[in-house]
Amino acid sequence: MAEVTFPLPDLGEGLISARVLEWLVAEGDWVERNAPLVELETTKSAVEIPSPQSGRVARLHVGEDEELAVGAPLVTFTVEDAGIVGTVPEERKPHRRVRLTLPED
Repeated sequence: MAEVTFPLPDLGEGLISARVLEWLVAEGDWVERNAPLVELETTKSAVEIPSPQSGRVARLHVGEDEELAVGAPLVTFTVEDAGIVGTVPEERKPHRRVRLTLPED
């Protein structure tokens, strides 16, 4: 098990902070990737941020109606696998076929 912290993403050009309107999860909840996580308000709009990954919510770094800067920790997840997804393909030499007889007209 590993902990992964998700920072507040850059939500648009020129935005430097956002205010948490409502958490849609609580500490200890299990969330799936792309499930609604939090509603944020910026100077331009209100947006719903999806979860960047599946995992258990370990810590909410900011409370409702509090403001945080872009790049500041938003939420920490406890995940089972925090490594690279998939495998690196094995390199193989190209296999070439050569035609030994000329095609008939």
